[in-house]
Amino acid sequence: MSSTPSVAADSTTTVVIYSGGMDSYTVLHRALREGLNVHALSFDYGQRHARELDTARQVCNALGLPHQVVDIRAIHGLIDNSALTNPHQAMPQGDYAENNLRSTVVPNRNMILISLAIAKAVNIGAGRVDYGAHGGDHILYPDCRPEFVDAMNHVAGIANFEPVKLHAPYLSASKADILRDGLAMGLDYRHTWTCYEGREQACGVCGSCTERLTAFAANGVTDPLPYSADVAAGQR
Repeated sequence: MSSTPSVAADSTTTVVIYSGGMDSYTVLHRALREGLNVHALSFDYGQRHARELDTARQVCNALGLPHQVVDIRAIHGLIDNSALTNPHQAMPQGDYAENNLRSTVVPNRNMILISLAIAKAVNIGAGRVDYGAHGGDHILYPDCRPEFVDAMNHVAGIANFEPVKLHAPYLSASKADILRDGLAMGLDYRHTWTCYEGREQACGVCGSCTERLTAFAANGVTDPLPYSADVAAGQR
């Protein structure tokens, strides 16, 4: 009984899971700096707001990149027990720690998104999928830890006839490290949205804003995003 031979994937093409936040924005530009053909992939899974997705569209339009926003809101009822997907839950504030931000975990989110991105990669013949997991996420999010990336890399290598590599370039880096890398590339982070809230201005107090502001402070740079008046005054 003969088996179907593997088809070599295109090592010059990658699918970047692009949320519109600062981590995936940096990953996107890093892949472009590598000279890769980048296909950006975003997901609407019923988040509390669409600010990140709108930002992702604007960036990809400006760069002339192929960009697909996949509507998977049909699964919302499977993952709605999270502050990020349930608008009736209070949004926790403060620094990332298991005791105060566990409610922001979206069940199995990265496994779902990465699986779909691998399908996209196989479909277009891309050899890689990039995503923005980083060291600061390890304390809270199991699907951003090295063990998870290693396991998904193994699966990505055997799940299809064409093996795909899962690439997480900042897996051992901090948010401040990611920002430092992006600033060295000359990136403008006003073209990102990180806040868990979808207001006109970033709240500055949710876990995501707190981590972002700490990264900017560590690099001695003022965040170009508009924040609520009290937070903005504190940055001066």
